[in-house]
Amino acid sequence: VKPVTPRCTVPKAVPVGKTASLHCHENEGYPKSTYSWYRNSEPLSPDTKSNARFQNSSYSLNPATGTLVFHAVHKGDTGRYSCIATNDAGFAKCEEQEMEV
Repeated sequence: VKPVTPRCTVPKAVPVGKTASLHCHENEGYPKSTYSWYRNSEPLSPDTKSNARFQNSSYSLNPATGTLVFHAVHKGDTGRYSCIATNDAGFAKCEEQEMEV
C-alpha cells in the first residue's frame, strides 16, 4: 500500500545553539515507510560522518521514525524542510515548511 502524505512538524523559529526536532510520520503505507528529509530540495544524509557536505552539521536523522534532530542549530540550518515517506509501493511527500534560525 502506497504511503499517504506524511504529517510533518517543523519548528518555525529556533534560537542559535538550541535543539530543534522535526518529525515526519504516516501510518497507512504497507510495508512500513522509511523517511528521508530534504532542506531546500537537497537530501539530508542520514550518515553525517561519511558525507563531507554534512560534517559540520550537528543533526541526527532516524529513517525508521522520521525524526530529524538538530542538537545545536546554526544559521546554516535555516531553510525549507520537507520529508518523503517511501515504501515498496511508492512514496509521498509533505509540504515544505520554513525553519528560521
